[in-house]
Amino acid sequence: MKYVWEILTANVTLTLSVGSWVVAQVLKFLIVLLVQHKVVWRYLWTGGGMPSSHSSLVTACATAVGFQYGWSSPLFALSAVFAIIVMYDASHVRKAAGEQARVLNYMMQNWGKMKPEIFANELKELLGHTPLQVLAGAVLGVLIGAFGLRLLA
Repeated sequence: MKYVWEILTANVTLTLSVGSWVVAQVLKFLIVLLVQHKVVWRYLWTGGGMPSSHSSLVTACATAVGFQYGWSSPLFALSAVFAIIVMYDASHVRKAAGEQARVLNYMMQNWGKMKPEIFANELKELLGHTPLQVLAGAVLGVLIGAFGLRLLA
């Protein structure tokens, strides 16, 4: 465990990226608590919801890399392209898969008494993000990447 902690704290970009993910997960939990008035512990570790922790993680990484190595560096270009791909996937591909899961769950709930065993478990519907959730995660990542770097570096 000590070795893992040393790896995380020795690399400021990694520290800020993981920190941004943690902040987004906690915010998700708190938003559900405030809006729905219920404690849903899975929001501390699961994907989906507001803000996007995936977007927050990759934009914190790209922001920290840009500040450290320059906005025209190949390393920033690589991290920015990676961030764009992750955010596109979160808001399009995973969102569509979640919508399909919702339809399939409806079909399974209304299947009748002869439901096949393969349909015994519900599919996870909260897979992707709306564009607003991705944007919120990206803004959070940029803020943590920029201001965190100033504090830690």
